[in-house]
Amino acid sequence: MRPLSARSVVLSLLLGSHPPELPVRAIVDAGEMFEIAEPTLRVALTRMVAHGDLERTDRTYRLSTRLLDRQRRQDAALAAAGPWDGSWEMVVVTSTGRSAADRAGLRSTLSELRLAELREGTWLRPANLGRALPGWPTDLISTFSTTPAENPVELAGRLWDLSTWNRTGRGLLDDIAGARTAAERLTVAAALVRHLRTDPALPAELLPTDWIAPALQASYAAYQQELIASGLQVEVATG
Repeated sequence: MRPLSARSVVLSLLLGSHPPELPVRAIVDAGEMFEIAEPTLRVALTRMVAHGDLERTDRTYRLSTRLLDRQRRQDAALAAAGPWDGSWEMVVVTSTGRSAADRAGLRSTLSELRLAELREGTWLRPANLGRALPGWPTDLISTFSTTPAENPVELAGRLWDLSTWNRTGRGLLDDIAGARTAAERLTVAAALVRHLRTDPALPAELLPTDWIAPALQASYAAYQQELIASGLQVEVATG
């Protein structure tokens, strides 16, 4: 993995912080810990303010409104799944003639909601997440609660490549165990969080018995404790 850039280090720290702001000195100290020279970090901070990524007060930097939305989506994506009654959410895209950018944006939104595409314009997942779907215009999307006739384990296997997800997760566990420097561990930790964001969060009865997500979550929690022990009172997210 390539080391994180100064911008990615800052975003990783602020996206994982609640509230999403840090004193200037804490950011500089974190940069040094992760092998980012202070002049490089300060240039990155200045550019991030200019580009609308950050807002600066006299003593702190905080995420801009745009990135606060991203943090909320990220937090929602990492939220734990709830109980499942066997029903599924289904979202059907009913509009046509939209621009490529609009179509791509909608696909990204549906993926962030952990829906998977069964066929063109038809997305679904088990209804086990404690979140409401957006209030889309009725001429754009129709939403349903349904119970497919297909075996749910087989359907989940068609919608998500669970074996590949597991294999990638095991590789990340090996990587974080083998990382030696603070910069290496931050890089792997950020990749680990990115991977957890793509966890389909399926009910346990639809998952392989060796599902690696709990081990990844435990590894991430252990890394957070390392940061706290080092005196860095922030979390790590994906920059």
